[in-house]
Amino acid sequence: MERNFEKWLSTLRSSISDYKYYVDFEKVYENINDIKVELNILNSLIGSKDFDDEFRSICQKYPQTLKCIPILLAVRQYEIEVQTNYKNIKYDFMLYKYKKLSHNDIDLYLEFLKETGLKELIVNHIINNLVDYVLGIEVGLDSNGRKNRGGHLMENLLERYIQALNVEYYKEMYTKDIEKKWNIDLSLLTNAGDVAKRFDFVVKTENQIYVFETNFYKAGGSKLNETARSYKNITQEIDRVEGVTFIWVTDGYGWRSAKHNLKETFDVLNTLYNIHDLENGILRKVIL
Repeated sequence: MERNFEKWLSTLRSSISDYKYYVDFEKVYENINDIKVELNILNSLIGSKDFDDEFRSICQKYPQTLKCIPILLAVRQYEIEVQTNYKNIKYDFMLYKYKKLSHNDIDLYLEFLKETGLKELIVNHIINNLVDYVLGIEVGLDSNGRKNRGGHLMENLLERYIQALNVEYYKEMYTKDIEKKWNIDLSLLTNAGDVAKRFDFVVKTENQIYVFETNFYKAGGSKLNETARSYKNITQEIDRVEGVTFIWVTDGYGWRSAKHNLKETFDVLNTLYNIHDLENGILRKVIL
């Protein structure tokens, strides 16, 4: 039966974000727990009337508290480089692990707190608790990871449908590994082996190998046109390889801005599917 592209396009989804997509609180709490004791020690500086001397004393007694300072500025690395009008200064907040801190070392850290505004933040009681403050920072930093989490959502979704088939399947498999495992020639896909090609999933049945690519595009962009053209080329090349079927599962409103290129691939790739197709059991019909 001939498929209708416009009808198929109308079933694309605007989002596939799950509850964990927005903030990974388990990771946030884990990061907080790693430095919770040290943050509570530094809490004694909040509203301090003699911040400089108290900070020096803490550095001498509990030098490990220094590892908390970068995260107070929403910075993950322990080495921070600062360019002033006169010189370049490198701060190593794990220096205490390698040597006993000198008075000059501690004064340098104190200068950092003053110049970055952290001293003012703590002394003027602008915050009440450093643990709560860092919790907010960690939530904010974790939101930056949404792009990476979003990239795996479609893979995870597709994998659940593949698992439901109870077939032999592999995740993130390179063409060279497919060739070696099942003794087939995929050189048409790799320019005779010059280009490394990896498929998101590979399903092996008794008589056929199914190679999968999957993605989700929430927004448009030039990348979508390149993706559609690339998968059209893969389709035409795999059609020349006996015993191998290419399946592309994609979705997202982003395709609305690249529908012309997507239609070109749709017209030559009968196994181009979306989430709506998966929900209606397309993989069971095609593979089993």
